[in-house]
Amino acid sequence: MPALPFAENPLHTRADAQRLVRDLAAPLVSHFSSGRAQVRLGENRALYGDPAGWLEGFGRPLWGLAPLAAGGGTFDHWPLWQAGLAAGSDPAHAEFWGIPGDFDQRSVEQAALGFALALAPAQVWEPLAPAARAQLSAWLQNINRVRLVQSNWLFFRVLVNLGLRRCGQPWSEERVVADLTQLDRFYLNDGWYSDGAGGAPHRDGRLGDYYVPMAFHFYGLIYARLASDHDPVRAARYVERARHFAQDFQHWFAADGAALPFGRSLTYRFAQGAFWGALAFAGVEALPWGVIKGLYLRHVRWWMRQPIFSETGLLTIGYTYPNLLMAESYNSSGSPYWALKTFLPLALPDTHPFWRAEEEPLPSRRAIHTVPGAKLILVTDPRTHDVTAINPGQPVLDWPRHAPHKYSKSAYATRFGFSVPASVATPAEGGLDSGLSLSDDGRFFRAREHCLDPEVRDGVAFSRWQPWPDLELRTWLIADATGHIRIHHLRTARKVWTVDAGFAVGWNEKSSRQLLPSAPSGPVVRGPHGASALRNLHGERRADCVDLGANSHLLSSLAAMPLLHSAHEPGEHWLATWVGGSADPADDFSVAAEFSVEFTADGVARLLRSGSPLWSSVGGPCGESSPARQQALNALA
Repeated sequence: MPALPFAENPLHTRADAQRLVRDLAAPLVSHFSSGRAQVRLGENRALYGDPAGWLEGFGRPLWGLAPLAAGGGTFDHWPLWQAGLAAGSDPAHAEFWGIPGDFDQRSVEQAALGFALALAPAQVWEPLAPAARAQLSAWLQNINRVRLVQSNWLFFRVLVNLGLRRCGQPWSEERVVADLTQLDRFYLNDGWYSDGAGGAPHRDGRLGDYYVPMAFHFYGLIYARLASDHDPVRAARYVERARHFAQDFQHWFAADGAALPFGRSLTYRFAQGAFWGALAFAGVEALPWGVIKGLYLRHVRWWMRQPIFSETGLLTIGYTYPNLLMAESYNSSGSPYWALKTFLPLALPDTHPFWRAEEEPLPSRRAIHTVPGAKLILVTDPRTHDVTAINPGQPVLDWPRHAPHKYSKSAYATRFGFSVPASVATPAEGGLDSGLSLSDDGRFFRAREHCLDPEVRDGVAFSRWQPWPDLELRTWLIADATGHIRIHHLRTARKVWTVDAGFAVGWNEKSSRQLLPSAPSGPVVRGPHGASALRNLHGERRADCVDLGANSHLLSSLAAMPLLHSAHEPGEHWLATWVGGSADPADDFSVAAEFSVEFTADGVARLLRSGSPLWSSVGGPCGESSPARQQALNALA
């Protein structure tokens, strides 16, 4: 088998990025149907079935191909997409895509077609015969007659209408204004949105995930660029929001380009960095161009080093390797090609300041950065610039798949990722890393989910969890540049068992990982890419280490984690744990010994370091940090 070209691409220049788009699209050519309206990439289907899944494979590559064309880049296979546009929109053709109904996946994919019409009409509109143009226009206009999910989906109708407008076709300004007005209702502050309305009966409303940069801001910046003449006030609003958002979002990226694994739709992979390219497309220098370019290119390079491709060069479902366990129910074989959103700046000439800038490293930034709009605390390791998110959790319901594991663990890290359930809810198989889990039978455990009253302030996260009516767990997570401290207050009317788990460390060869439950500081797992440790600061607990179920971890098909076990009779109990992860497999985690916790008779928890106060649980849900800690929070890494 010939070597795949992706990892060999240096990805320093615009020409390198153009080459990458062509290389990513080339393996798709042999998967076109006879009528060219479908791209069939595999037997893995999403909940919406076909033909929407085949349309997904056809449409999503346009997120990269249209900017390539708009910027003058060459591509030899446009006739395939032109023939497919004519066939798929023709009701008389055997490969007709069908009429989209309410809440229909085909409305999602129509957005890519509308975007391509707006950006590259010379490739996707002008070559079509008059009858085919009329059919395509009529098919796209169906989106103005259906109901869409009240979330980022509303931008799909906006993009379709932008494309129709660009090609001189009927479009609905009324629907665009109504949708943009509703989208504004999801805006929170400082550039952050919720993805729809939260709380029952809604299943949306998630916070802090990649739908803010790769959807809300990505589409908003496209609108700002393409509709500034028609709607200058709103365009300026989207630009200003993106400027605010960039100040926070830079903290999601490690020095090597890795982005924080958190939330749903992680199989879209390098779409995580699409926001940086969208800033360039809209001409928004929210950070110096060299910094934006560095964030953008390092991220794409990082992904090109991961084994995310099939033997023929197709993007697979998974995260850093093919993995259906972590996939969403709406992921088909064509879904990963939303990653090509990242190539939006290819629409810009090579004289644009973004492409002319010298790539710069990460700027100096706070080691501990609290983001109220995302309800997360981002911690940058001062030594390695790896990133960890400290998380109070969210009130997740039954969606998306594995929602508690994607949104409500105590911590997520670029180096250590996270796991999802592989089988029954045991410590080995239940995806229980990076958090406290509870059991009422000592065998099967519930991961933290549906967190109540989540708050973040001054590097501290707080929430409540009530997995049973007669039990309440209050949790404080105190971020530190060396790790984080978990303090739990358990009030229960039934006997329960707990598992407090650290980060999971990936490994390939069994001889390369060490499980050390009896290490002097507490249980430690060491592997070729780092180490994970826990130190019990309060409570009677048994130390342990366990291998996770195969393929349950996002970053490695094999992984192991340290644990602390305990059992509790009815009553009130305090637990406290220092949690650390290191890029150095030999780290002795001696810093953990500097931390201690004390509890007063009136129910106040106090955290100390080397005997000096750091934090106490008084002063509101997130407690109160000492003056010394407040000063440290403002320091740059």
